[in-house]
Amino acid sequence: MPEDVIETHSLGRCFGDVIAVDDVTFNVQRGELFGLLGPNGAGKTTLLRILTGQLEPTSGRCSIMGIDPAKEPLSVKKAIGVVPEVESPPSFLTGREYLQFIGLIRGLKDIEKRADHWMHFMGMADVATVPCKDLSKGTRQKLVIAAALIHEPPLLFLDEPFSGLDPHYQRILKEYLTDYLGNGGTVFMCTHILEIAEKMCTRIGIINRGRIVAIGKKSDLARGDESLDAAFMRYTEG
Repeated sequence: MPEDVIETHSLGRCFGDVIAVDDVTFNVQRGELFGLLGPNGAGKTTLLRILTGQLEPTSGRCSIMGIDPAKEPLSVKKAIGVVPEVESPPSFLTGREYLQFIGLIRGLKDIEKRADHWMHFMGMADVATVPCKDLSKGTRQKLVIAAALIHEPPLLFLDEPFSGLDPHYQRILKEYLTDYLGNGGTVFMCTHILEIAEKMCTRIGIINRGRIVAIGKKSDLARGDESLDAAFMRYTEG
């Protein structure tokens, strides 16, 4: 039977009187690309931060590959790869040095080989010795993606991973994720790009005002010939 690698049960998070995540329950199975869609401020990033051990829930619980991120955040972080919505590599390091630093933190043995591979794969070989502060926004995004993939984790959490990438590297990332899923990997992705979600996601969850208002395959969410865009607007209006 399929294995659930992400499980959430009545998960909630409040910031004072503001409810950012409200009674969220869903599972993600191994091999899925689960897309989380929602308007700005709907709770997508807060939920991802809870699942990746960066933020403790106010209520409920979750399990990531059998690990409770609230109790064992370091264990979860070791097991997964994360591309956050906003991340700036240390300005004083070069791109190659940053990947080497990530490799050291993760205890990788073949750091140089892995760093070289991802610098070439993401088209950054010509800027390998350039300080991160002098890299373009798109190149910094590629570097953050490479850092999330360098240890080849079985589970990826991606928050707007295509933001800042040009069409060429959007295609390269799509192809990589397709192969990654085919080899048994699992992806949890927050995105505003509905076209990518419609084409790539195995299942989709729509969150609005902290609550999951719809979940399922695109065919489950849409009415008849309705587009995902139209279905999204219907679930999040008002």
